Amino acid sequence: MTVARRDLDAMRALRALEDGRSSVRLRAALAVGTEPDPRFVDKLVERCAIEPEFFVRDMLTWALTRHPVSLTLPGLLREVRSERAQARSQALHTLSKIGDRRAWPAITWELLSDAEDDVARSAWRAAVVLVPGGEESALATMLTTQLGRGERETQLSLSQALVALGEVTAPALRAATTASDPRVRAHAIATQRLLRDPDAGFGLAIEEAKRVVALAGAPGTDDENRADR
Repeated sequence: MTVARRDLDAMRALRALEDGRSSVRLRAALAVGTEPDPRFVDKLVERCAIEPEFFVRDMLTWALTRHPVSLTLPGLLREVRSERAQARSQALHTLSKIGDRRAWPAITWELLSDAEDDVARSAWRAAVVLVPGGEESALATMLTTQLGRGERETQLSLSQALVALGEVTAPALRAATTASDPRVRAHAIATQRLLRDPDAGFGLAIEEAKRVVALAGAPGTDDENRADR
């Protein structure tokens, strides 16, 4: 293929990423990832921030992972500081897929506690992937401050992140079972169960934990013991 033909194909692909039809955008993202080109990186990052369709966004992320990290990392690190929630969320999601730990300093407390649940969930997943060895316990402590937050999908995401960190989360979860907020206590107890048995269903775990907390009435160290019965 001649240089002129490659340039023409690249321009067509870039235009197709903005097509009004999601199917066309999806094919364009696939094409861009199949034949990586440095000229695509900025457009891919830009499109992630505004693409309305989940499957297209996922393909955009895949296309970015096909390009050298040296080209993708700077733009993604800028996006995690964007005022646009989707830009932050998708950049964090992409960083978790790339898995380069040089991105770890960008996973700030502000992102881990972002007011937008989608952003916070993406930050939790990215943090678990990127956390340097030896800092897992500190991360677990930070994550447990978010226990009890949001609806079931958000709570499940946080529990999965804590479980992925492993046994280092046990002390922080144990402390959270004595919190004054019953939602926090229930979420901590449910996460403890998932930590012991990752195959256990979260729905059953959280409902049982809520019953335990309701029966306990007040925070105390007996909560976890009740949950084991």
